[in-house]
Amino acid sequence: MNTMPTTNFSTCDMCDARLEDTDGRFRVLPPLFQSFGGLQAFAGAVSTVQCLDDNSLVRAALTEPGQGRVLIVDGGGVMRRALVGGNLAVLGERNGWSGIVVYGCVRDVAELNAAQVGIRALALNPMPTLKKGQGLRDVPVQIQGVWVRPGDWLYADADGMVVYDQPIDLDKP
Repeated sequence: MNTMPTTNFSTCDMCDARLEDTDGRFRVLPPLFQSFGGLQAFAGAVSTVQCLDDNSLVRAALTEPGQGRVLIVDGGGVMRRALVGGNLAVLGERNGWSGIVVYGCVRDVAELNAAQVGIRALALNPMPTLKKGQGLRDVPVQIQGVWVRPGDWLYADADGMVVYDQPIDLDKP
């Protein structure tokens, strides 16, 4: 199920409903991320890219039909270069991605904010990436100890981001 979900949800309500969950299926991403992009709330099935200072695979992923998915870009939290910029945000919007989460930096803030896609990242950095075709695609990634796997579902709103191993029934948080 990779269709564009509604953005009528609350991550706080989702957390309240899963306060006693201890099986590790429901996870909260650390509150490190700043919000960019034209969508403040977004959700979708997860696809991942793991890369360091090279966004070749990020571009390749965003060229594909997004079908409402969320691309998680694991740049290892490294802040030397921006892994997503305005051109990639527009590409993601055009191809139907609902969001892009970058564990690293982004650039072209005015263009990011104009794109109708949700974008979260650690910070801004104007330095572009190298283009060597390096990285891994659709592998489990870890963001400060929190695992995110391809096929998980990510929900992001103004209060934070949560990940669950399946879509959450939005009729009940």
